[in-house]
Amino acid sequence: MAFNFSQDLGIDLGTANTLVYMKSKGIVVREPSVVARNNSTGDIEAVGGDARNMIGRTPGNISVIRPMRDGVIADYDTTAAMMKYYIRLAQKNRSAFARKPNVMVCVPSGITMVEERAVIDATKQAGAKEAYPIAEPFAAAIGAGLPVWEPTGSMIVDIGGGTTEVAIISLGGIVTSKSIRVAGDDMDEAIIQYVRKKYNLMIGERSAESIKMDIGYAGEPTEDAEMDIRGRDLLTGLPKTISVTAKEISSSLNDTISAIVDAVKNTLEKTPPELAADIMDRGIVLSGGGALLAGLDQVISDETKMPVFLAESPLDSVAIGTGKSLDYIQHFKSQPNIATRSME
Repeated sequence: MAFNFSQDLGIDLGTANTLVYMKSKGIVVREPSVVARNNSTGDIEAVGGDARNMIGRTPGNISVIRPMRDGVIADYDTTAAMMKYYIRLAQKNRSAFARKPNVMVCVPSGITMVEERAVIDATKQAGAKEAYPIAEPFAAAIGAGLPVWEPTGSMIVDIGGGTTEVAIISLGGIVTSKSIRVAGDDMDEAIIQYVRKKYNLMIGERSAESIKMDIGYAGEPTEDAEMDIRGRDLLTGLPKTISVTAKEISSSLNDTISAIVDAVKNTLEKTPPELAADIMDRGIVLSGGGALLAGLDQVISDETKMPVFLAESPLDSVAIGTGKSLDYIQHFKSQPNIATRSME
């Protein structure tokens, strides 16, 4: 029985990446949420990293799809096929007699009931015995080591690929939350649009992400680094290389950063006074890939006048929390919406 129980999984089904946490083993799968599909036959050609390497390089009969958009399922069948592949990958050493796993899968806190049902159905179609949704910020808070079950206020800001989730958590539930569909992907898109308008240069998503990671900065950059980027000149149609500065990229990200800061402020405004006092003492914790943007913690701290900390493993917080919540699976069975719906 103990062996079978260890097969239960926690899945961070993200817009950019999918992580699978196996009980007692930790994170066993970490792959991009990307699928390559043959348009002629409908067959899946590649999943994860192999499919991501095909972006912008495929012939006409193959489409590279990101089945998750803004944290929700945009392509149901492809999402189910992708999850099936990752569940099998996680269980590659599984006993032939082992039962189907129970799966805890994270969803954005602002998700509709229809969108949540689609995630649960896709998870079951992928091979789960039972699927339990858990709100992304709640999972991130568990993964970041916050005392979510205690009568004290904890504030988490999880900036993923498709959504930014802000939540105040106390006594095992979300007291107030804000979910906005502005996050890491929007930062990449802002860089693409800036380079296109300023330099008449077309660059791809992967180039924009590299720029963001290398010289991206929230607020005023401490040093004005430069980076060479290659793309297609929109005037001549030929390849071209230009140089961009950290200051330029910082200015292109202003609108996205402002939207995230506003979401944090709006959530704080709706926080009960006792919990607000706790957060003043404990600070705000950032998680998710977007939290790694240089200077973002300082910008949020300056705007809220509160201490801001980065989670120990920002990229893994949601997956770790989703996996650890398997220890409380009875809690989710008896109160299925406890951590997916705000108690407002």
